[in-house]
Amino acid sequence: MASMRMSGYRPTAISFASFMFSWYRILETTSMLVEITPESHGVDIDLVYATPGNITGLPIYRQPRCCLHPDTAVLLKRAVDIASRIGLRLRIYDAFRPAEAQWVLWRHLPDPTYIADPRRGSPHSMGAAVDLTLAEGHGGVELDMGTGFDDMRPLSWHGDLSISATAQRNRAVLLGIMTSAGFDFYRNEWWHYQLFQPRGRYPVLSDSVLPEPMM
Repeated sequence: MASMRMSGYRPTAISFASFMFSWYRILETTSMLVEITPESHGVDIDLVYATPGNITGLPIYRQPRCCLHPDTAVLLKRAVDIASRIGLRLRIYDAFRPAEAQWVLWRHLPDPTYIADPRRGSPHSMGAAVDLTLAEGHGGVELDMGTGFDDMRPLSWHGDLSISATAQRNRAVLLGIMTSAGFDFYRNEWWHYQLFQPRGRYPVLSDSVLPEPMM
């Protein structure tokens, strides 16, 4: 009986090394995100893109998870502590947003005033940004911010004077908490805070880096 051979395949030390390097990169990338929970970080979580109540009208996340880069998570804990000292609690609308989800938003609204061009990379897709608001204690009523989350109008800009004095004050409180904790802000969205100059320092990540995909 003739012996059978697998033509074209010859295991080598190089192929094994390449496999191990690729596996190491997967583990390294996955460890760049930490999960944020009410228990671990003392926040409320209401991931809007896991519901139809977002600008697309359809759920974007199939299995919602709230994750951030460890550097962002450190600043978030500082912000939580500052807010708690004045009887307030942070409520997160969005955190890590896979690159695939950024494309969904961009196709729906290709306007860089509000949606980062995914070819440039969103800080959310780096785990370097968080969208949030303030609430009155655990599970409490959200403070009036003048508009809802993802209201793509100038009314959502910092410093807009069309909203009530109460809403302006609440935005200023949120801005003070987040910037005191070390975050940068985005002038066109009162809810968006991020690390300073994340592009070039943090990679854009896809849904595949997560142990359990969100999309």
